[in-house]
Amino acid sequence: MIPRYTRPEMAAIWSDASKYRIWFEIEAHAADRMAELGVIPKEAAKVIWEKAEKAEFDVARIDEIEREVKHDVIAFLTHLAEIVGDEARFVHQGMTSSDVLDTCLSVQMTRAADLLITGMDRVLAALKKRALEHKDTVCVGRSHGIHAEPTTFGVKLATFYAEFARGKRRLEMAREEIAVCAISGAVGTFANIDPSVETHVAEKMGLQVEPVSTQVIPRDRHAAYFAALGVIASSIERLATEVRHLQRSEVLEAEEFFSKGQKGSSAMPHKRNPILTENLTGLARLVRMAVVPAMENVALWHERDISHSSVERGIGPDSTVHLDFALHRLANVVENLVVYPERMQENMDRLGGLIFSQRVLLALTQAGASREEAYRLVQRNAMPAWRGEGAFLDNLKGDSDVTAKLSAKEIEVLFDLGYHTKNIDVIFDRVFKD
Repeated sequence: MIPRYTRPEMAAIWSDASKYRIWFEIEAHAADRMAELGVIPKEAAKVIWEKAEKAEFDVARIDEIEREVKHDVIAFLTHLAEIVGDEARFVHQGMTSSDVLDTCLSVQMTRAADLLITGMDRVLAALKKRALEHKDTVCVGRSHGIHAEPTTFGVKLATFYAEFARGKRRLEMAREEIAVCAISGAVGTFANIDPSVETHVAEKMGLQVEPVSTQVIPRDRHAAYFAALGVIASSIERLATEVRHLQRSEVLEAEEFFSKGQKGSSAMPHKRNPILTENLTGLARLVRMAVVPAMENVALWHERDISHSSVERGIGPDSTVHLDFALHRLANVVENLVVYPERMQENMDRLGGLIFSQRVLLALTQAGASREEAYRLVQRNAMPAWRGEGAFLDNLKGDSDVTAKLSAKEIEVLFDLGYHTKNIDVIFDRVFKD
């Protein structure tokens, strides 16, 4: 985790201190249920809580033990025994390392998802506010980067709102799917531990039980989780890319807020670079790079191996940390985005009315021309306007083949911007109906 891109709330979830605290809670809750079953003395379960619940686990000491025993869970249990004393022999009865590791990972990923959902909510709120603000701010729509037909800046933002709303639902589903507990012992058969221990730990840790574990929680759950993060990252990049394009000097319809005293270039004092959205593009790549390894983790040998472990130690913290940071940075960009409606109008006017070509095409077909003839007539008058040779409207009115089918007044009506925005309310009602 790089501090530059890490919010403390997410870092805390993945810290060693947090991990060992969760390990202890899993073990202690399991001991409680075993005591109720008579597997271990009730007094032992009580002592485990009393001596270790408020203890500070010594990360350096655990690392020291692990260097000798080469096993992280054994190192932790050894240190726990140093804190608890003789009653520690009743800890981990019938359990295997994956019971602790996998259940802990589920807790961490669930808590991380909760933070990410909060970030998604902030992005959605910002998009909705700005979309409503610019619902009627007309701008040119582009396909292939080329002027197409008019739209509004509010509609642009509404498309992103709908996309992030879908992303939030996927994340909520992924959170539900990963929030499972496995306390089933070696190869998952409960041979040495009662299934009710798993049920008890799951309830205490805010999880559901894994219906069938093979000593590990099946990794398709984790793959779905990281895939959901990857899709959200792609949505972040799409919005970031839109802002970057709109901020280009030749376009300049919107730009990132540039604060007083901010500098854009060490060499060129005039520069106002889209550094935040460029950074978001890079962060999105970091989140997505976890998806394929997570997919490859699904296929483990027989009931388990640990080929997934080293992968998850990296992608678990890194992808959630980066996405968490990216969501809040994106929300900040949208909240403070500077929009230039006048420039949007200027850009729409640059091609001399060519953005109305389809409406002219349709009007000619309705006036009796074949589609092929109508297309030829429209293109014949559009291409000179593209080259700066007259305005499209004037070219059409000067073409006798066009005016033979449409009067000058009928042609002028086809250049009404309001025609292209008449259904904006329908779109907004669909997107923001809740």
